[in-house]
This record gives sequence, structure tokens and C-alpha cells, in this order.
Amino acid sequence: MTKKTIYVVAAAMYNEKNEIFCALRSQKMSLPGLWEFPGGKIEPGETPEEALKREIQEELGCEILVQAHIDTHLHEYENINVNLSVYKSVLQSGKIQLYEHEKGMWTPISELLTLNWAPADISAVEKILKEESRNA
Repeated sequence: MTKKTIYVVAAAMYNEKNEIFCALRSQKMSLPGLWEFPGGKIEPGETPEEALKREIQEELGCEILVQAHIDTHLHEYENINVNLSVYKSVLQSGKIQLYEHEKGMWTPISELLTLNWAPADISAVEKILKEESRNA
């Protein structure tokens, strides 16, 4: 039996201190208690960027400006495949409010690996760290 693949987008939101917003999955979500970049499924007819803006509005109640593509990674979970595309973005307007996540925090890039990440997000975390070390 072929596993279903879902296409998902997520925002690595940077602030002016070069920290990234990380969100903790709540007990009501799959993979509870793991950290992720916020985002969600791409709906039919949406571009990844449109989906990301909509998802961030729904989950965090704010507007973002989507910038560069960071990483796309296919992660195979037991029952489903997740094709996750992560984009660098910045807060454009509004204030972050947590509608679905248990917790959210701005994390210095150097401390990203101290968090327990959802498996699909790890590839993007590694790319961000690699990019940061090249720019240091």
C-alpha cells in the first residue's frame, strides 16, 4: 500500500536579532511536545507562499513576508509522507498569538539544536545552521 504524501509549508521567521520563532506542538496535535517551524498544508490551487501566509494567519494571527526558500525535505513517517518546504520569512504586521501551539519562542540560531524537533523539520534546522556558520 502506498502511503499518502502531504505537501506542507513552514516559516522560519527571523526577527531583527537574527533569532527564529519556534513553536511547540500541543497535546492535541500529532507529534505532541515536539518543536517545529509553524505552517501547514498547501491547499489545492495555492502556491507554497500563499499557503504559508494563510497558515501563519490562521495559527499565529499575524502577517508575514515570505522571503527565500531554505529547504524542501521528504520525511517518511510510519503512516504518512510529509514533503516539507521551509521558507525564511519576517513578521510584517500584527503580533504573534498562539491559536494551536502550546508554546512559542524566539530562539538564537546557535541554540536551535537544544530543542527537540519534529523529524521533518530537522533538515531545515541543519541548513539554517550551515548557512549561519558560512555567514559568521
